[in-house]
Amino acid sequence: MSKILIIEDEESIRRVLKKVLIQENKKYEIVEAIDGVDGISKINSGKYDLILCDIKMPKKDGIEVLKYVLEESPSTPTIMISGHGDLETAVESMRLGAFDYISKPPDLNRLLNSVRTALLNNSFVKTSKSKNKVSKEFNIIGESKPINHIKNMIDKVSLTNAKVLIQGPNGSGKELVAHQIHLNSLRNSAPFIEVNCAAIPSELIESELFGHVKGAFTSAVKDKAGKFEAANGGTIFLDEIGDMSMPAQSKVLRALQEHKIQRVGSERDLVVDVRVIAATNKNLRNEIKNNNFREDLFHRLAVIEIDVPSLNDRSSDIPLLVDYFLKDIAKDTEQEIKTMDKEAVNQLKKFDWSGNVRELRNVVERLIILSEKNKITKDDVKQYSNK
Repeated sequence: MSKILIIEDEESIRRVLKKVLIQENKKYEIVEAIDGVDGISKINSGKYDLILCDIKMPKKDGIEVLKYVLEESPSTPTIMISGHGDLETAVESMRLGAFDYISKPPDLNRLLNSVRTALLNNSFVKTSKSKNKVSKEFNIIGESKPINHIKNMIDKVSLTNAKVLIQGPNGSGKELVAHQIHLNSLRNSAPFIEVNCAAIPSELIESELFGHVKGAFTSAVKDKAGKFEAANGGTIFLDEIGDMSMPAQSKVLRALQEHKIQRVGSERDLVVDVRVIAATNKNLRNEIKNNNFREDLFHRLAVIEIDVPSLNDRSSDIPLLVDYFLKDIAKDTEQEIKTMDKEAVNQLKKFDWSGNVRELRNVVERLIILSEKNKITKDDVKQYSNK
């Protein structure tokens, strides 16, 4: 039996929430609190599997309650309930550690989905001995301070439904961060759909994302599902979202707000349950100033921001990366593993890596192919690295 605490000063909202939850599962035990002070009192006197908490309340507001829960009972998921004018505060609650937020009046399907996921998440945390479900294929190699910070962020956000915006230069590994978040999440058995927004022509992006119906345009000879439908139940990764057209941005915004999409040429809404992770190498705040990106979409996407550093900013990780690439490339090419002496590695650390980790991997592969001995030397680096 799951025990749920509802902290809400509006009796009508409490009544609706309680009714909907009991209709969902008669075994739910519902406890009500009329304000923040009452809520904290009930938290002190009992254990709960889930807390639903209004953001704006007398005496103590929802943010104060959330901070208390995170300190006293950090494993208890908290879903915040926000009014129309509370979006900024709701986003702040997600940054602090809330599991999700629901706008008033609550969309009941979205509410129930969030409740189910939160309770499943809570059960997962209690029974799992380890959250590290990540395939070696998507390992983030490094022990530098910025990389350890990213790993810590991944641990914090993976088991929530929070939207994540990953920022960093090309070749720095933004897609690895996205994959790790998905693979560490409760959605890891569902699809991970990757969309390169920069590679799809602007006139086709809406059809790619949301699908189309037969006859929607000249080449639409049959109905086609889009990427959002394909990712239903899982995660969609919108890479290089800074290159998305403004019309497509407005459609993505609706999908995030309402959890509904429409295929191109259709007026029928399709409900989708998708976690959105976006990435960009652009400064979206500057793009907003230049009227190239919607500010409301930015705030929807940037609930959690993760900044991936350039390789130049974490050059201390180069020895670990080189060792990993030497082994990985040998495995891919079915060759004997070559080594690299310390002087050669130190030489690589002196270079300017404008292409970041991707460029380093290419250089290591070139050195493996062109060096004649099993140990790559400083002279090999000078001769074959093209740096």
